[in-house]
Amino acid sequence: MNLAGISNNIHLYLVLSSIFFVAGILTTLTRKNSIGIFMGVELMLNAAALNFVAFNAFNKTKVDTWLHGQIFSMFIIILAAIEAAVALAIVLRVFASRQNIDPDNLTELRG
Repeated sequence: MNLAGISNNIHLYLVLSSIFFVAGILTTLTRKNSIGIFMGVELMLNAAALNFVAFNAFNKTKVDTWLHGQIFSMFIIILAAIEAAVALAIVLRVFASRQNIDPDNLTELRG
């Protein structure tokens, strides 16, 4: 199987990123579990990071664009790590007070 042309085609990266983003949206909308919802958000963030890196790698001008796509991707990865830590703290706190993490049952903010 000849895979030499795959790395030179931005369309394949964009299709893969679109698949990740749609999978993230579907996961976020269809899951009843809080952890599943956060996993969908992570998929959407990773799709955006893949777009940044792909557009930076295939930029033909190369004027003042040293590593901008990679820098934005690092910010997305840091944001995803922070989001995961905060989400875990929220899920653990809700589970400790209610013994359930179903988002449909969480209608009030006071515990």
